[in-house]
Amino acid sequence: MSIALEHVNYVYSPGTAYEKQALKDVSFEIGQGQFVGIIGHTGSGKSTLIQHLNGLMKATSGRILYDGQNIYDDGYDMRRLRSQVGLVFQYPEYQLFEADVLSDVCFGPKNQGLSQEECEARAKEALEMVGFPEKYYRQSPFELSGGQKRRAAIAGILAMHPKVLILDEPTAGLDPKGRDEILDQVEYLHRETGMTVILVSHSMEDIARYVERIIVMNHGEKMLDGAPREVFAHYKELEKVGLAAPQVTYVMHDLKERGFDVSPDATTIEEAADEIMKSFEGTGNGK
Repeated sequence: MSIALEHVNYVYSPGTAYEKQALKDVSFEIGQGQFVGIIGHTGSGKSTLIQHLNGLMKATSGRILYDGQNIYDDGYDMRRLRSQVGLVFQYPEYQLFEADVLSDVCFGPKNQGLSQEECEARAKEALEMVGFPEKYYRQSPFELSGGQKRRAAIAGILAMHPKVLILDEPTAGLDPKGRDEILDQVEYLHRETGMTVILVSHSMEDIARYVERIIVMNHGEKMLDGAPREVFAHYKELEKVGLAAPQVTYVMHDLKERGFDVSPDATTIEEAADEIMKSFEGTGNGK
């Protein structure tokens, strides 16, 4: 399922004293199976943008196309769209409301008209995919840890068999271990299912580690769009709009300035380690 935005604009409270343009002429296309990161400072339009992607918000002007069809066409099945494009909000535990975890994860498939047996089969499959312990299936979602709540909320979306998974700051408030577990699981799902994943995050390290493409938003506009190496090469421009590159990028630039034969474009620890080893091997000091 490809997603294309064509000159999308969105204005809050048009014609009033509170009028504000949140999206300004945004255009891009995301192909099926891509893992895309969206970054930007607070108020840059990230959350507004992703809520357009499953029709929760409607553009003031412009078009959004799924597989070439405009979602604003008369008669377009918006309900079907929302079952195919799953959105997990910043604090997904607020999406949990049933008496127990299994019932909560069944909610989406039930709304798709599936039988109770089919709903439970999908729910158990989804919970297993996110690594949720079976012993907690009948526990109240409100008694879970933060990381478990995130897994349950993501499972609730996956149980609907979406083609696109959108995650808005899915690790907010989690400790480093919980954050890594959630994102490693998302990466596994992307790899195993081939679904499109769109990750909104304020962590440049997470973005650099997991995604293959980054879209940078600034004051409602698309500022940059490219592979992590390409985007973080503009780290000085990012700093001007309240963002930064991963710490590794700064270390590599510093090493380069000190005379080390390394590429400053490394964005992950693994890439940096490879570059440093190559540098030492090149000087004969790697023995």
